[in-house]
Parts: sequence; structure tokens; C-alpha cells
Amino acid sequence: MNWDRIEGNWKQFHGKAKEKWGKLTDDELDEINGKKEKLVGKLQDKYGKAKDDAEKEVDDWAAKTGSASRGSY
Repeated sequence: MNWDRIEGNWKQFHGKAKEKWGKLTDDELDEINGKKEKLVGKLQDKYGKAKDDAEKEVDDWAAKTGSASRGSY
């Protein structure tokens, strides 16, 4: 999944991110605004994940979310 697509359509992916990472608040997701590094950092803070683990989780989520939503665009 091309992260630029998620970043450019963050309002649409916001809810999916909230479902995946329920500890993140709406304000935090608004602050992330589709920026991958910000999301990784928030996952490290909220879930105590190592950076590599958080990056892998974000990449896996992006791949699954992107392929599931392609038909809806």
C-alpha cells in the first residue's frame, strides 16, 4: 500500500485506525493527520511498542486496509 494514499485520504482512514488502535483518541488521530512517523510514535507511546514493531504493525495495517478499501473508491 502506498502510504501517500493513506495520508491523502486520512479522514477516510481515521475511523479504521481508531478501530485498530482504540487507545488513540480522536484528537491524537487528528494530530497524526496521516503521517506514518507520527502514527508509529503514538503507538510506541500508547502501547509501549518498540519502533520496529510499531512500524511493522502500521505497514501490515496499511496493506490490509488499503486492499480492503480499493473497491470503495
